[in-house]
Amino acid sequence: MTDMLRVQDLREACAMLLDAVEERFGPGIDLSSVGVDAYWDVDLRTAFEVREDPAQGIDVGQSSDDIAELRRLLRRPADDVPVLWHDLQHLAGALRLLAYLDLPATEADGS
Repeated sequence: MTDMLRVQDLREACAMLLDAVEERFGPGIDLSSVGVDAYWDVDLRTAFEVREDPAQGIDVGQSSDDIAELRRLLRRPADDVPVLWHDLQHLAGALRLLAYLDLPATEADGS
Protein backbone atom coordinates (compact mmCIF):
# COMPACT_ATOMS: atom_id res chain seq x y z
CA MET A 1 0.00 0.00 0.00
CA THR A 2 1.64 3.26 -1.10
CA ASP A 3 -0.34 5.51 1.27
CA MET A 4 1.00 3.68 4.33
CA LEU A 5 3.72 5.42 6.31
CA ARG A 6 5.75 2.60 7.76
CA VAL A 7 7.91 3.35 10.78
CA GLN A 8 10.44 0.76 9.60
CA ASP A 9 10.80 2.62 6.29
CA LEU A 10 11.46 5.86 8.20
CA ARG A 11 13.99 4.09 10.42
CA GLU A 12 15.85 2.69 7.40
CA ALA A 13 15.76 6.01 5.53
CA CYS A 14 17.09 7.86 8.60
CA ALA A 15 19.91 5.35 9.04
CA MET A 16 20.84 5.59 5.36
CA LEU A 17 20.79 9.39 5.35
CA LEU A 18 22.62 9.76 8.67
CA ASP A 19 25.32 7.40 7.39
CA ALA A 20 25.69 9.72 4.37
CA VAL A 21 25.80 12.78 6.66
CA GLU A 22 28.58 11.17 8.71
CA GLU A 23 30.50 10.34 5.55
CA ARG A 24 30.11 13.92 4.26
CA PHE A 25 30.63 15.89 7.49
CA GLY A 26 32.29 13.45 9.89
CA PRO A 27 31.04 12.13 13.25
CA GLY A 28 30.27 15.61 14.61
CA ILE A 29 29.56 19.08 13.28
CA ASP A 30 30.96 22.10 15.10
CA LEU A 31 27.87 24.32 15.20
CA SER A 32 29.98 27.38 16.02
CA SER A 33 31.62 27.09 12.60
CA VAL A 34 28.34 26.70 10.71
CA GLY A 35 27.54 30.40 10.82
CA VAL A 36 23.77 29.99 11.14
CA ASP A 37 21.47 29.41 14.08
CA ALA A 38 18.12 31.09 13.47
CA TYR A 39 15.73 29.84 10.80
CA TRP A 40 12.16 30.47 9.70
CA ASP A 41 9.76 27.98 11.23
CA VAL A 42 6.13 27.31 10.36
CA ASP A 43 4.12 25.93 13.29
CA LEU A 44 2.54 22.51 12.77
CA ARG A 45 -1.10 23.60 12.55
CA THR A 46 -0.29 26.28 9.99
CA ALA A 47 1.87 23.88 7.99
CA PHE A 48 -0.79 21.16 7.75
CA GLU A 49 -4.04 23.10 7.92
CA VAL A 50 -3.56 24.96 4.65
CA ARG A 51 -6.58 27.25 4.89
CA GLU A 52 -5.41 30.39 6.60
CA ASP A 53 -2.82 33.05 5.87
CA PRO A 54 0.43 31.35 6.94
CA ALA A 55 2.06 34.60 8.10
CA GLN A 56 0.50 34.20 11.56
CA GLY A 57 2.12 30.79 12.01
CA ILE A 58 5.65 31.76 10.97
CA ASP A 59 8.19 32.35 13.69
CA VAL A 60 11.90 31.89 14.21
CA GLY A 61 13.48 28.67 15.40
CA GLN A 62 17.05 28.08 16.52
CA SER A 63 19.28 25.17 15.62
CA SER A 64 21.08 25.55 18.95
CA ASP A 65 17.74 25.14 20.76
CA ASP A 66 16.91 22.07 18.66
CA ILE A 67 20.23 20.44 19.53
CA ALA A 68 19.86 21.32 23.23
CA GLU A 69 16.37 19.81 23.30
CA LEU A 70 17.58 16.62 21.62
CA ARG A 71 20.37 16.31 24.19
CA ARG A 72 17.79 16.73 26.97
CA LEU A 73 15.66 14.04 25.30
CA LEU A 74 18.59 11.62 25.40
CA ARG A 75 19.18 12.30 29.11
CA ARG A 76 15.56 11.80 30.17
CA PRO A 77 14.76 8.80 32.36
CA ALA A 78 13.75 5.72 30.36
CA ASP A 79 10.20 5.87 31.76
CA ASP A 80 9.73 9.52 30.68
CA VAL A 81 7.42 9.34 27.66
CA PRO A 82 8.52 11.56 24.75
CA VAL A 83 6.16 14.36 23.73
CA LEU A 84 6.12 13.43 20.07
CA TRP A 85 4.78 16.68 18.62
CA HIS A 86 7.45 18.64 20.50
CA ASP A 87 10.44 16.30 20.30
CA LEU A 88 9.93 15.46 16.62
CA GLN A 89 9.87 19.17 15.75
CA HIS A 90 13.33 19.57 17.30
CA LEU A 91 14.57 16.50 15.45
CA ALA A 92 13.13 17.95 12.22
CA GLY A 93 14.92 21.24 12.92
CA ALA A 94 18.25 19.44 13.32
CA LEU A 95 17.66 17.42 10.14
CA ARG A 96 16.76 20.59 8.22
CA LEU A 97 20.06 22.12 9.35
CA LEU A 98 21.89 19.11 7.90
CA ALA A 99 19.97 19.52 4.64
CA TYR A 100 20.85 23.24 4.59
CA LEU A 101 24.54 22.52 5.14
CA ASP A 102 24.52 20.22 2.12
CA LEU A 103 22.87 22.72 -0.25
CA PRO A 104 24.98 23.31 -3.36
CA ALA A 105 26.59 26.73 -3.58
CA THR A 106 25.01 29.08 -6.10
CA GLU A 107 26.25 32.22 -7.80
CA ALA A 108 23.80 34.22 -5.68
CA ASP A 109 25.61 32.92 -2.56
CA GLY A 110 28.83 34.41 -3.83
CA SER A 111 30.38 30.95 -3.57
